[in-house]
Amino acid sequence: MLERADTYQALIDAFQWRIPKRYNIASSCCDQWAKAAPDQTAVIRVLDSGAVDTLSYGKLQDRANRFANALTAQGIKPGDRIAIMLPQGPSAPVVHMAIYKLGAIAVPLAVLFGVDAIGYRIKDAGISAVITNAAGIDKMRSAALETRPILISIDGEDAGVLSFERLIAAAPNTFTTRDTFADDPALMIYTSGTTGQPKGALHAHRVLLGHLPGVQFPHEFLPQLGDKFWTPADWAWAGGLLNVLLPGLHFGVPVIARKFPKFDPEEAFALMANQQVRNTFIPPTALRMLRAVRKPTDRYQLNLRTLASGGETLGEETYAWGRETLGLTINEFYGQTECNLIIGSNAKLGVTKSGSMGKAIPGHVVRVIRNDGTMADTDELGQIAIKRPDPVMFLNYWNRHEATEAKFIGDWMTTGDQGSEDADGYVHFVGRDDDVITSS
Repeated sequence: MLERADTYQALIDAFQWRIPKRYNIASSCCDQWAKAAPDQTAVIRVLDSGAVDTLSYGKLQDRANRFANALTAQGIKPGDRIAIMLPQGPSAPVVHMAIYKLGAIAVPLAVLFGVDAIGYRIKDAGISAVITNAAGIDKMRSAALETRPILISIDGEDAGVLSFERLIAAAPNTFTTRDTFADDPALMIYTSGTTGQPKGALHAHRVLLGHLPGVQFPHEFLPQLGDKFWTPADWAWAGGLLNVLLPGLHFGVPVIARKFPKFDPEEAFALMANQQVRNTFIPPTALRMLRAVRKPTDRYQLNLRTLASGGETLGEETYAWGRETLGLTINEFYGQTECNLIIGSNAKLGVTKSGSMGKAIPGHVVRVIRNDGTMADTDELGQIAIKRPDPVMFLNYWNRHEATEAKFIGDWMTTGDQGSEDADGYVHFVGRDDDVITSS
């Protein structure tokens, strides 16, 4: 965690990693809170009607323990890959925690994926079970698969489909979280596939601990009293899962869950106002949609403390809109599925510059390098790279040894993103090496 400081340099000087040898994501996101504050709210689900229901840490642990037992009874073992294709809601964190408790590997899949995209990832990862909803079950039935994984639906049982709720109801509520090493595999997130087929970026349990400084920095020393997290980003994406849901659970910050069939800027402002959201991660595309709403602060009683953005270039106009309309400096950040949240901004410390992604997050060594691995000069165009070892860095690409090796120049993990570093240490994004993004 970041210790509060008055300057960026003081923050850098004081920081050091304290990654334990043994660690399990479920231990800090579920078990410790269930023991210390079982009634504390973990997730707040906002229904279409505007009504809310809450998931406490005690309930999260109870249901995760039961589901871990249910998966074990279905033959799931440590190391097995389990796909999670669920919208924002209380079931997703339950499934994640159960998988981590088991020592299995969670493979989040976006609910908007088409049949071919789902089928490719199911086959490539060797998925043993899929937890999804009725819409996901329909897609699974249409996917061309030689071997069918176990299908579990939160919408009830059907032919060849097990009921999530029935499995939980029938299982014991005690389960001992597996004593994993921090370097044991926990999570696999597929890249967007900018060149060729998507690759499964395999992450260890330590990936969450590696993310914490990168979450705290743009959210200006989260957690603070009254903080409450929300993002419109799918929790299957690194931006939704590792930037919001899991850090929120780790820090004890309530996370808002809202299933939007399609992002609606008016509904987004209403949600943030009605739920008194304090901290939000909103990708630039969604922010540009929010900019189209007239006089939002006159119509919605917002209580935002921090607004962070990343995943694509923010742009100077959106940066200015945040200050002029919302009264907030949008803290931009940068990372990749393979090594996320390694550059960021923090307006509270004065680390912010329009047109820049920010500076290196404490704990991460980030440089702009040339093709031969040497350091680029100030303002010289090169490739953004991160030095290993780094706790947020991926273990490897699933079954892609050559692709993993090609990702590195010596100890520098290359990003494929062109950029430059100015005299003040700010990193500026210029573009992709391949200049093609194939995911939406």
